[in-house]
Amino acid sequence: MSFTILARDQATKARLGALRTAHGEVETPVFMPVATQATVKAVSQEDLSTLGARAILANSYHLYLRPGTATIKKAGGLHAFMGYDGMILTDSGGFQVLSQTDLRSVDDEGVTFRSHIDGSEHRLTAEKVIEIQRDLGSDCWTTLDELAPYPADETHAAAALRRTMSWSDRSVAALRRARDEGGKALFFPILQGSFHPALRREAVEHLQRLPWDGVSIGGLSVGEPKDLTWATLELINSLLPQDKPRYLMGMGTPEDLWEAASRGVDMMDCVWPTRVARNGQVMTRNGRLNIVNSACREDFSPPDPACACFVCRRYSRAYLSHLFRAKELLVFRLISYHNLHLMLEIMDAIRRSLREGCFVQRRDEFLARYRAGEEKQAA
Repeated sequence: MSFTILARDQATKARLGALRTAHGEVETPVFMPVATQATVKAVSQEDLSTLGARAILANSYHLYLRPGTATIKKAGGLHAFMGYDGMILTDSGGFQVLSQTDLRSVDDEGVTFRSHIDGSEHRLTAEKVIEIQRDLGSDCWTTLDELAPYPADETHAAAALRRTMSWSDRSVAALRRARDEGGKALFFPILQGSFHPALRREAVEHLQRLPWDGVSIGGLSVGEPKDLTWATLELINSLLPQDKPRYLMGMGTPEDLWEAASRGVDMMDCVWPTRVARNGQVMTRNGRLNIVNSACREDFSPPDPACACFVCRRYSRAYLSHLFRAKELLVFRLISYHNLHLMLEIMDAIRRSLREGCFVQRRDEFLARYRAGEEKQAA
């Protein structure tokens, strides 16, 4: 298991890489569809295979609660349980627990919370989170963290960071036990620090004392303006070593993929493509198309004329509009599949441009076309 940088863009921080894991090699930059509860909503594992999705994200918190790690372990691990043979990165669930302010309490030792499913009480610690991921058998493990909201003053953000660093330290012993038992996962501690440069520097310095294989960049896309997102990401990546993969947590619009890759990000995930699909939004190279708009009712053109996915080859905007208005379940699969196809095709275009040495040109072409389409839709 290792990470190799294969090419770099000369004008930006973008890089082409290869991440080798226990379930195969993943070429980066990569977008990971989100399979929160061991499924990417509305699409099957056969769909993921057809899409070429060789890496996904699952959520430890949700799988711990339902169906339970004992069940998944008995099945032979998460890969066997869900019938997926690619790389799986598991989020620690810290975001989900800490966002439910009425169901949890936090202290320096961990988090006590009530299940959003049945109200049962549970306790998560740094060690427990690693043990859950060990039982799931995922390929990349993250750590329990405390996410500071936006905005957060430096005192609040510092307290959250110190707790996160303490939990990362405590994760190491559990990680070593798991590896002694034959575990082959890569360790991706979560980096916090909000939007305070001094705290981000402290977080990166602390990271160097851990046996990390890659880093999970947390605390971004929490309501801040985009210029602050990118400025903070640039600072973080300027401080990180060049030889290890960088995973940007929870970001992934078409624009985000190009912008994050420009700043040296190797891995990204986001529920956005499938979430907007369930609201009837089709992602195209010319911006988003709202399938419920009256203009789509008798528009018999493909959802995205430039797309080669089976949805765009076979079905029309009018048909998707009818399915959505009639509340037919098929529409969720069709739009979700198409949206994921676009995201993965963008990542393929990013990687190809890095091989061919034309990253900036391809980025600027895509963003100009996409943003013009978004402005047209808004008008």
